[in-house]
Amino acid sequence: MDWGTELWDQYDIIEKHTQSGLELVEKYVKFAKERTEIEQNYAKQLRNLSKKYNQKRSSKDEPECRLSSYQAFLDILTEMNDYAGQRELIAENLMMNICIDLTKYLQDLKQERKTYLMDAKKAQQSLESTYKQLDSSKKRFEREWREAERAAQYAEKTDQDINATKADVEKAKQQAHMRARVADECKNDYAALLQKYNKEQNQFYFSDMPLIFNKLQDLDERRIQKLAQGYVLFSDTEKHVMPIIGKCLEGITKAGTNVNEKNDSMIVIEQNKSGFERPGDLEFEDYSQGINRASSDSSLGTPKVSVDPWKKKPNNFWLFSKRSKKFTPERIMPTVTEDFAHLPPEQRRKRLQQKLDEICKELQKEVDQSEALGKMKDVYEKNPQMGDPASLASQINQTSQNIERLRGEQSKYETWLAEAGGRGDTLRYKAHSFNNNGANDVHSPDGAYSDESTPDPSQAIYAEFDDDFEDEDLAAPIGKCTAMYNFPGASEGTIAMQEGEVLAVVEEDKGDGWTRVRRNNGDEGYIPTSYVTITLNK
Repeated sequence: MDWGTELWDQYDIIEKHTQSGLELVEKYVKFAKERTEIEQNYAKQLRNLSKKYNQKRSSKDEPECRLSSYQAFLDILTEMNDYAGQRELIAENLMMNICIDLTKYLQDLKQERKTYLMDAKKAQQSLESTYKQLDSSKKRFEREWREAERAAQYAEKTDQDINATKADVEKAKQQAHMRARVADECKNDYAALLQKYNKEQNQFYFSDMPLIFNKLQDLDERRIQKLAQGYVLFSDTEKHVMPIIGKCLEGITKAGTNVNEKNDSMIVIEQNKSGFERPGDLEFEDYSQGINRASSDSSLGTPKVSVDPWKKKPNNFWLFSKRSKKFTPERIMPTVTEDFAHLPPEQRRKRLQQKLDEICKELQKEVDQSEALGKMKDVYEKNPQMGDPASLASQINQTSQNIERLRGEQSKYETWLAEAGGRGDTLRYKAHSFNNNGANDVHSPDGAYSDESTPDPSQAIYAEFDDDFEDEDLAAPIGKCTAMYNFPGASEGTIAMQEGEVLAVVEEDKGDGWTRVRRNNGDEGYIPTSYVTITLNK
């Protein structure tokens, strides 16, 4: 069933129905747009909420950052921020896939509908114009026919009049004949226009208008289909992000389950344990001994007490500090010292250990840098085309100074840690980092190698690590490389290679221009990074 056949006479209804359908699309677009604004505002409020409670970026030194309950809350804020991002994605997809797309489609439908209605009006106007011509021709035919009848009656009357002359009779007959001829012409015109009108009317009602109505029907059905797709997109847009939203909610649940109250309690103890002993009993201070000293031999037999009654009272330890608004010198905060002597014993040991570990890490970096510079200088000396050895002198000198400074600080903090009762479990760095061949030939300030040097006392700390280092297994390769050029490997610590040779990468370039590699036979050494193409394992 189609509109052209069943609704051939319902032009106004069809026009009103199609207009109502377009208004429904506009209404849905406005609805989706307002929903988009709601999602955007919701996402913005969630982000502001997360930011509000996460404004303070806690550093690792803050005590509460290690608590699982605190970390769980930060995880929740992170998940809420991600959740807000998904709400923003919903708003963006609603705007792109529904609001913008439907608005553009609606404009096309309006233009198409306008074209069809204009075609219908043109057909209607053409039919009305033909009808007006037909009506005018009909009226003229009617008028001329009556005039012809009157002329015929007048000629017949004149012919019967005995007083009329022959000329009058002849004139009346000619007039009647002329009127009849004109009436016949009007009749023929009327018949032709009537035939034309009937043909156009048949074309209008059985062809033109049904075609236009069917086009409007197709337009309306396409509009309904597109609107239905928009309804589905309204749901699918949110379904699309549901898995990610579910992961955010799972992350919040996981944050809650990861809270460990026992572990938090242990962390609080570890962070705040002072190491002080509990206060002992207070001694009885008998102030009457000074007054009754003269009668010490009386029958009371009061024993002599060698207690100074005016001795200064020791500072009592109070579990709950008393807050006083009155300023006293005792309320001044202790001065922070480099050896952390202002801290309780337990906390002091922890801070000294932490500082010593930091110094050892920094020292390890400087030693690695010194070793790399020494190898680079050796290569430059044997291969001048690769670089000028003198250009490395300032860097080698600065690195040596840094090593000496850090060793001094290390020794100082180890002494303080020993005084504080620490075990001295510092981070141990590679013993071979002091030299190139495992001996004691450290780099001199000018970057050259000295065959003899006095052993550094601080190296005794790392003696245990030397044995571990010798016994440890070979490091697993992290990739492979292919040589682009020949390299002689004449300097100590380097390894020769031929163009096209494939080697295993053991250690990446640390910024000094050298990469540590290994052959299949186990030989290891350094090669210039620029001489090879490297492919790391994923």
